[in-house]
Amino acid sequence: MERGRRERRGGFDRERGGGFLPKPVEIGKEYDVEIQELSRRGEGIARIKGLVTFIPNAKPGEHHKIRIVRISRRFAEAEIVGEAEEGEAETEEEAEEETETE
Repeated sequence: MERGRRERRGGFDRERGGGFLPKPVEIGKEYDVEIQELSRRGEGIARIKGLVTFIPNAKPGEHHKIRIVRISRRFAEAEIVGEAEEGEAETEEEAEEETETE
């Protein structure tokens, strides 16, 4: 292997249009979600249009209105801003249907 020259092995390549897709959520926007699982750190996990979202102080089965506070490459973090009205929680299937109709 020559010094100063490295081979590229997959991964992120800006020149070929590779990269990350736009996120289905925005910082500061509120969503009604159902907590589906619990993370190893004890945070609730909800999925918004397939994006994993961590919510502190939430338990599986609860419905909450959340606000996105941070977006990372593979997940988002949110805070609870209130209780979602029963039947109002956005599920992954409903979110996909909304995306298809737009």
